[in-house]
Amino acid sequence: MKNLAQYIDHTLLAANATVSDIKQLCAEAAEHHFASVCVNTGYVPLASESLKNSDVKVCCVVGFPLGACLTEAKAFEAAEAIRRGADEVDMVINIGMLKSGDLEFVRKDIEAVFAACGNATLKVILENCLLTDEEITQVCEICRTLKVGFVKTSTGFSTMGATEHHVALMRKVVGDEIGVKASGGVRDRETAEKMIKAGANRIGASASIAIASGENVTSSGY
Repeated sequence: MKNLAQYIDHTLLAANATVSDIKQLCAEAAEHHFASVCVNTGYVPLASESLKNSDVKVCCVVGFPLGACLTEAKAFEAAEAIRRGADEVDMVINIGMLKSGDLEFVRKDIEAVFAACGNATLKVILENCLLTDEEITQVCEICRTLKVGFVKTSTGFSTMGATEHHVALMRKVVGDEIGVKASGGVRDRETAEKMIKAGANRIGASASIAIASGENVTSSGY
């Protein structure tokens, strides 16, 4: 296994995150050589400036956390974030439209954001805790066909985060063609390693330093 830090998107998406908090997030990411920092789009310019001399990418979330906004709004948010310095975009699917059985809408929603991303990496957030295995499979098949960068388990803001079962299912459907990101509730090294063993090749976490160092954390968080 490669250095565990290189799997991690060091994440801070709290509504009350301050400028100081984001600067600290970026400093920690640069020090530990995490794959990226993951922030809300309003903090992309700050993160991009803070990390300009590092090997850490800037990741942002789009249509977050509900995924129910207009497709055009998601696509615009993604394009503008990339213009301001984002390297990767994590978008939330329209969960309600999926639950309504409108797979064509879901596909077009993802496709529009994917097109807006250009050369930037797109990760598609499914929010698995609200979906059946069949629905997870359906979205993963869409993402595999479109050849997006990653499928992602969770926002970390719903009823449950990543599970080994869901990660393994997603990996089974997408094969080796695209990535799988486990996020939400991954707060220690043991859990992160289980997710990687199940098929994840990226981890979204706020307890990134504890995960990388093998420390135990008791606080809740992304």
